[in-house]
Amino acid sequence: MSDIKTEGGGPSRLDAPLLTLVGVMVLGGMMSYLDATIVNVGISTLGGELHATLATIEWVTTGYLLAVALAIPVAGWAVVRFGAKRVWLLGLSVFLIGSALCALARNAESLIAFRVVQGLGGGMVDPVMMTVVAGAAGPARIGRVMGLVSVPITLGPVVGPVIGGLLLDNFSWEWMFLVNIPFALAAIVLAVRVLPADPPPSTDRVPIDALGVALLSPGFAALVYALSRAGGDGFGSTGVNAGLAVGIALFTAYAVHALRTTATPLLDLRLFASRGFGASVATMFLLGGGLFSLLFLLPLYYQQVHGHSVLESGLLLAPLGLGTLIGMPVAGNLADRAGARRLVPVGALLIGAGALVFTQSGPGTSQIALTAAQFAAGFGMGLVGAPTMGAVYRTVPGGAVAGATGAVFILNQIGASLGIAVVALILQGGGAHAAPTAGSYRDAFWWPVAAAVVVFAAGLLLPGRPRPEPAAPEAAGAKAETGGDATSGGGVGTPETRPVTDRA
Repeated sequence: MSDIKTEGGGPSRLDAPLLTLVGVMVLGGMMSYLDATIVNVGISTLGGELHATLATIEWVTTGYLLAVALAIPVAGWAVVRFGAKRVWLLGLSVFLIGSALCALARNAESLIAFRVVQGLGGGMVDPVMMTVVAGAAGPARIGRVMGLVSVPITLGPVVGPVIGGLLLDNFSWEWMFLVNIPFALAAIVLAVRVLPADPPPSTDRVPIDALGVALLSPGFAALVYALSRAGGDGFGSTGVNAGLAVGIALFTAYAVHALRTTATPLLDLRLFASRGFGASVATMFLLGGGLFSLLFLLPLYYQQVHGHSVLESGLLLAPLGLGTLIGMPVAGNLADRAGARRLVPVGALLIGAGALVFTQSGPGTSQIALTAAQFAAGFGMGLVGAPTMGAVYRTVPGGAVAGATGAVFILNQIGASLGIAVVALILQGGGAHAAPTAGSYRDAFWWPVAAAVVVFAAGLLLPGRPRPEPAAPEAAGAKAETGGDATSGGGVGTPETRPVTDRA
C-alpha cells in the first residue's frame, strides 16, 4: 500500500486520504481515554461485586496507569524499529484482549492483572496515533490535524463518566469492558485497510536503548504510582515518599545517561534545548494538571455540594466537553495561520476565568453560571491543546517526532497525576474521614486557576505565526506535466515533519 498523498489541493489542504487516516486513528485512540474514566466511576460497584476492599479495588485504576506508564516510553522506539502500522495493530490487539479478559474476571486480583494487560495496549496506542498523523500531515497542516486528533485526549475523559454511569445504571459491570470490543475490532479492520504498509523490519535499524528502558519506564511508573497514592495518603506517607524518591532517582539517572550516550536515547533530552519545544511540553504538562483536576473535582462538587446523583454529575460535565469539542478544531484551523503564541494565552485566560467562577461558588450558585463557566474553560482547553501539540511537531525534526511524542505523553500524564493529588489533598483539609465542605471545594478550584496563569506565561514563549513553506514551482510544474501529485505527505512509517521557523 502506498503512502498517504495530498491530491490536487496543495500542501495545506486536508484531503480525503488524510481525513480518513485521522478518523481511523481517532477511533482507536479514543478507546483508551474513555476506558480509563469509565472504570473510575464504577470503582465502588466493582468493589461490591468482587467482594474487595476499596484499597484493593483502587488498583484496577492504579494498575492500568502504571502499565500505561511502562508502555509509553517504549512506543516511540518501537514505531521507528518495527513501523507504525505493526505497533498500532499490536497495541489495539493487546487492548482488545485485555478488555475481553477484564469482562471475564471473577475476583479483584484477576481483574487487576487483566487491567495491566489492557494498559500496556493503551500505552502503545496513543503515542503511535500522534506520531502517525504528525508524519502524514506535515508542517503546513499540523495545527488543523492536531485540532482533530486532540479531541479524544480531552473529550474522552469528559465523556467517560457519562458513559460509565449509563452502563452501570442499565447493565452489569462487565459492560464497562465489553463496550470496547466492537470498537477495537472496527479500529483493527480499518487500520489494516487504511494504514500504509510498513517497510520490512531490520535489526540494523535503531537498536533499543536498553539502559534507557530500564531507567525511564520504571521511573515514570514510580512517579505515577506515588502521585496516584498522594491524593489519599498525603505526600508525607512512606509509600508516596518512596515512590517519589525512586522515580526522581531513576529520572535523574536517565537524564545523565541520555545526555552522555553516543547512541540514540529512548527519549532525546536535547530536544528541550529548543525554547519552543520546552514551552510546548511544559504547557501540555500544565494542561494535563488543569484538565484532570477539573475532571476530578467537578463530579464530586456536583454530588456533595449540589446533591446530584452520579449520573447527573456526569451529565453536568457536558458543557466542558462541548466547549472542548468546539474549541479544538477552531484552534487547529487558526493555529496554522496565527500560531500558538496568540491562541494559547487566550485559552489560558478562559480556563482561569471558568475555574475562578467555581472558587466563588456554593450550594446556591446558579447552574446557568456554572454551565457557562464550564463551557468557557472547555473552549479555553481547546485553544491551548491543539496549537500546543502543533507547536511540538513544528519545533522538532522528522526523525525526532516519535521521541517528542513520548515526552509529551509522559509529562502530560505526570501533570494529570500531580493535579489530582494536589486537589485531593486540598479537599482533605478537614481530615481524611471528614466530608469536604463547600469551602474546601472553593479552595481546590484555585489549583486550575493557578495552572492557567502559568500556562498563560508559557504560551508567550511558544512559536508564533508559521512561515509559508518555500514554493518549488519547477518541481510542481514537472509533476503537473506528468499528471502526478504536486505534493505528498510523509509516509506513516517514516514521518517527514520538519521544523518550520516561526515569526515573532
